[in-house]
Amino acid sequence: MYLVDSNVLIEAKNRYYAFDIAPGFWEWLERAHRAGRVFSIEKVEEELLRGDDELAKWAQGHHSFFRQLDQRTTQYFSRLSEWARSQNFRPAALHEFTAEVADYLLVAFAAAHSCTLVTNEVPVKPP
Repeated sequence: MYLVDSNVLIEAKNRYYAFDIAPGFWEWLERAHRAGRVFSIEKVEEELLRGDDELAKWAQGHHSFFRQLDQRTTQYFSRLSEWARSQNFRPAALHEFTAEVADYLLVAFAAAHSCTLVTNEVPVKPP
């Protein structure tokens, strides 16, 4: 199962798979979701709905694509927080990751449900 970050959908819409250029991508995404192979979480849906564009409209029409967090996911929060604190992250980066944002929740959900997390996030080396 593939768990999709908002930046993947945003980048697809903005660059490679715009709705008017590559509607087949969005159709494939819907088929893959119906087959249980790809989805995201409600926090990602919230991020997408903040926009005023085709992707926000797509998210509105595909509510089932976005799953709720469950108890299985919340059980990973303390373990994930401990791991993050044990790394050599700058305090600001650690705070940003562990705040109530999608990245932290996506990682916890992926761990809890054995998903492959699909994201465009990359590590940033400290100066």
